[in-house]
Amino acid sequence: MNIVVVGAGYAGTVAANRLARKAGDARITVVNPRPDFVERVRLHEQLAGTGSAATPLAEMLGAGIATRVAGVDKIGDGAVTLDDGTTLGFDHLFLAVGSTARPLPGSIPMGTWEGAEQARTALATLPAGGRVTVIGGGLTGIETAAEIAGARPDLRVRLIGAELGASLSGGGQRSARAGLTRLGVEIVTDEVERIEAATVWLRSGDPLESDLTLWAVVSTVPDLAARSGLAVDADGKALVDPYLRSVTDPRIFAVGDCAAVPGQRMACATAAPQGAHAADTLARVIEGRAPRPYSMGYTGQALSIGRRGGIVQTGRLDGTALPLHVSGRLAAIVKERINRYAAYAARTGNSVWLPGPTR
Repeated sequence: MNIVVVGAGYAGTVAANRLARKAGDARITVVNPRPDFVERVRLHEQLAGTGSAATPLAEMLGAGIATRVAGVDKIGDGAVTLDDGTTLGFDHLFLAVGSTARPLPGSIPMGTWEGAEQARTALATLPAGGRVTVIGGGLTGIETAAEIAGARPDLRVRLIGAELGASLSGGGQRSARAGLTRLGVEIVTDEVERIEAATVWLRSGDPLESDLTLWAVVSTVPDLAARSGLAVDADGKALVDPYLRSVTDPRIFAVGDCAAVPGQRMACATAAPQGAHAADTLARVIEGRAPRPYSMGYTGQALSIGRRGGIVQTGRLDGTALPLHVSGRLAAIVKERINRYAAYAARTGNSVWLPGPTR
């Protein structure tokens, strides 16, 4: 049996390593456009020069799992066409290509390895007093602005967003604002209309000068599912059944950010359980047992505010925030532990999660 895993992020790596243990004599091939596993939760560290987000796939994938460093042009009927023109046949396939960003022209996208590397190079060339603008008031934007401000206090860092930390509780939002302010980050509550040369134009009409502009909004997915003829939702995510199989082709599992799973958000906390559950489902099918529907609930969110601060936000199973949050040094330690667990889950295929809310 040939199993192809397209994408070596959290979902794909967890699935491949779990399948290696549970899918008997299956031949597993992981296809990824780069030879590294990228910890997306550390990309803000990569760009600021405070940490590394890449680990060679050879150190992340179990013995016997083959790798192909290539892009995928199309998924067809039992075959994958790579960008070098070659094909790989499959009996089952795991689509785990993650998410991406569509930045405004003139900005560098965060949330991708290529964007983080481009930003890291550009940041290193900025002299003292240089102006850095981070667009996006979500967790990616907060972490990016804070990391840069902490690593380069000689720069003028600005964060622009319609709302700061919308997924946090009121107290969590206030803690995020306080943490950013302590690091010297200017917070602008507005939206960006366009970017021209070294000027960021706000919807309010105000111009802001910027030497480096970073786009920290990750809300789209690659179009591989759509251009391969799989059914997708309005956002281009692959539609799946209760077992995370494509509604178009049950041989294909879609997991992580590129899967349209009701009630799930884009996060490594989502990707790892989906990759694990899909692997378990295929193992059960191979053994002739009935699959079990996927169910997963959240416990909260965590983010870093520089190297010495952070926020741990408690939440309900459906992902909405509860009033309680923890901030400061303790939250930074917890956040680091969560990051390490996410990498451990990817490397071993071991992932645990709570069942989702009863609907």
